[in-house]
Amino acid sequence: MGLVEVERVYREWDVTLDWTPFFLDPSIQPEGRTRTPTTTPDTPPSAMELRGEALGIKFARGRTFQPHTHLALEAGEWVADHGDTEQVIEFHRRLFRAHFTDHESLMDLDVLARKATATGLDGAALRAALEAGEVRAIVDEAIEHAYAIGVTAIPTFVFDNRYAIVGAHEYPAFVNVLEQLGARRREVPLPQPSEPPRA
Repeated sequence: MGLVEVERVYREWDVTLDWTPFFLDPSIQPEGRTRTPTTTPDTPPSAMELRGEALGIKFARGRTFQPHTHLALEAGEWVADHGDTEQVIEFHRRLFRAHFTDHESLMDLDVLARKATATGLDGAALRAALEAGEVRAIVDEAIEHAYAIGVTAIPTFVFDNRYAIVGAHEYPAFVNVLEQLGARRREVPLPQPSEPPRA
């Protein structure tokens, strides 16, 4: 849900986004982790599910595998190097939906390459870069830096290296920090693209 809020910040405020990789769950081993679903179709919706629904996000139930996300972080780093801001946002939206809604594995090269292609980038080039480990060291260094400055979970949002918001807070929390920093609203907000089709 933090992605929804940060995208709104980008569209309404004169800011630049800089994406830094960090694990979805640092405790998961490289091979991933099998799990037993903790909810059933009859389980009442959680607060997170209700908030996600209000934002147009579906958290599908029944997950049986939690992926290690290093490869997806490498893909995100590659996309940030080769795409523009709109493509980076769209790629993250696609990965979010792949993981939380469609239960596709973020450890699957085919999934990552397909999402890059659907975003308008060269999926084959992304796949080759991931297979060659071209950005692996960059991601490792970024994760080490995140730990060094106190990041322990996502989402974590750092503003001008001065303030941080940790957790899926609602939009007013972002506005409060931006106003403290003297950020300016855009005279005309950037257009909101439609939800990308599945790919």
